[in-house]
Amino acid sequence: MDTELSVLSALRQLEQDRGIKTQVVVAAIEEALRNAYEKTPGHQAGSRVVFDRKTGQVAVWAPQLDDEGQPVGEFDDTPQDFSRIAAATARHVIHQYFRQAEDEMRFGHLESEKGDIVMGTVQQDRDSRTVRVELTDKVEAIMPPAEQVPTEDYSHGRKLRVYITDVRKEPRGFLVVVSRTHPGLVEKLFAQEVPEIAQGVVEIKAIARQAGHRTKIAVWSNSPDVSAKGACIGPMGQRVRAVMHELDEEKIDIVDWSDDPATFIANALSPARVVRVDLVDLVAKQAHAIVPDYQLSLAIGRGGQNSDLAVRLTGWRIQAISDTAPAALGPAGGPDSGSSVGGAGARTAGGGAGPRGATRAGATTPTPGGGGAARGAATSRGTAPRGPAGPGSPAGLAGPAGAQA
Repeated sequence: MDTELSVLSALRQLEQDRGIKTQVVVAAIEEALRNAYEKTPGHQAGSRVVFDRKTGQVAVWAPQLDDEGQPVGEFDDTPQDFSRIAAATARHVIHQYFRQAEDEMRFGHLESEKGDIVMGTVQQDRDSRTVRVELTDKVEAIMPPAEQVPTEDYSHGRKLRVYITDVRKEPRGFLVVVSRTHPGLVEKLFAQEVPEIAQGVVEIKAIARQAGHRTKIAVWSNSPDVSAKGACIGPMGQRVRAVMHELDEEKIDIVDWSDDPATFIANALSPARVVRVDLVDLVAKQAHAIVPDYQLSLAIGRGGQNSDLAVRLTGWRIQAISDTAPAALGPAGGPDSGSSVGGAGARTAGGGAGPRGATRAGATTPTPGGGGAARGAATSRGTAPRGPAGPGSPAGLAGPAGAQA
């Protein structure tokens, strides 16, 4: 009797706590018991199992047939000691429903956190290429190689924040995919550290990232009394340093966003000082950034890193040109001549130099891949049309507006 009462108590708890109707679980219990009955010796075909929801008792009713094999009624064909089998089966079915309900709750919770960051603990895995991360609610996620930062150490037991990129159901439960390279990780970390971002006073307009090396973010303030860069940097640089520490000391450049492309391009090339920006082609989004000769290497960056991030941040194809180069003074051919700036001495964002003996004149950056917030935009080499757009073309004056952390 105690066993039947415990089963009824579990059914009521399942309905109250998990919202699963009792009749749904009872139907599953009766189906499981019918399968168990059909495995007993001498069972009758076409029998049905009835679970009494008031007492918890189980009975097997078999069809009674006449001489012609037609059903004329039912009789109780409950095997001896069947109550023990019924209790064990009922407990197993209820446990399954409890587990399914918990999985659904976890799935719903994680689905709502998709696109957010959570704390996790790195776990060992047989596949050394895939990192497993145990999340705070005892759910294990995977971090594929493409979502890992090459310079980071994923030792067993290390705690770190990860960005949830995908949550999906699979035959054996559900799969959670997390990332340490996604630009959204940087955005969410700043939102945690900077109250002005969480309140909507300061916005992160664009992010370009080379995970493990450098990130550029463009910020904008909706209040004239709040400095967007100052809010993100924080007192004595505390806020930006906290984000850098979480990213294993990855360098972060914070620049002012502007709806004027020339000003935005000049800011994006920070920490290099830009003399002027000539918008060569508004449709193809090509621009020339004129920089002092001694800062050309700074504008390009090591391996073209600074110019590449500026391209991805702004969505413009930028060609950095020394202010001493003839192209900076305005070529005779105009913007439609199609020749590259600086001749053989032009340098690309990849950091390569021109042929030996060529003069140092300028640098071309790759075509942007999908806008400022695009992840891992592919770097393509090429040269922009020569020189500014000629008389009447728009140009913006900009100084060293970027802040480097």
